Amino acid sequence: MKNKYLLLALFLVLISCGPRERVSKEVFDEVNKTMEVKRLSDAEILQEAMIWGDSLTSEAQKNLISSLQRAIEEGGFEHAISFCKENASTITGSKLPTEEIQLKRVAIKNRNPQNVPDADEALIIDAYAYNAENGIDNQPNIQKIENGEVFLYTKAIMFPGGICSNCHGDPDSEISSEVFKSIKELYPGDQATGFKPGDLRGMWSLKIPKKEVVKRL
Repeated sequence: MKNKYLLLALFLVLISCGPRERVSKEVFDEVNKTMEVKRLSDAEILQEAMIWGDSLTSEAQKNLISSLQRAIEEGGFEHAISFCKENASTITGSKLPTEEIQLKRVAIKNRNPQNVPDADEALIIDAYAYNAENGIDNQPNIQKIENGEVFLYTKAIMFPGGICSNCHGDPDSEISSEVFKSIKELYPGDQATGFKPGDLRGMWSLKIPKKEVVKRL
């Protein structure tokens, strides 16, 4: 209804102008801008946030894995541990479209103190842990936080075993003494060992302002 009134107002302006006068560009721009405003439902915004969250976390995981693989090839697992300490957080957030979007990994048993969950994340990772322990599939999740102005998108990270066991597996049988020594030197409070394939390792935590999601629609 508001758009109809704007169009009517523009029509009246056109009529009131003499044959040699023109409606200003500002009037046209304002009307066009108003006409382009979309009425978005909460469901549409939430769906877009889920799609965007999956895309951003998948890309971050791909970048992180490829970077760690290169580090292992260059200097072995000891080098990869120091590389991860210095670069993992930077790699994770390096390709985010705006500084207002925050992405990090949250650990069920942390190595890096930066991966400890906050109050909002702790509730979700506890739910993921319950599901993993009871054979329930963990699906990506999205919550509204900060009075509904921010979306918290999360996705479980399951331990794959294989090459990752060299740094996060059984210290007695899978992690070499040299690598274990490096871990303890770089991370004195390390808890992130003893994982078996299929265990919950942690989750991706992505905080997206609602306004950034709306801009995409």
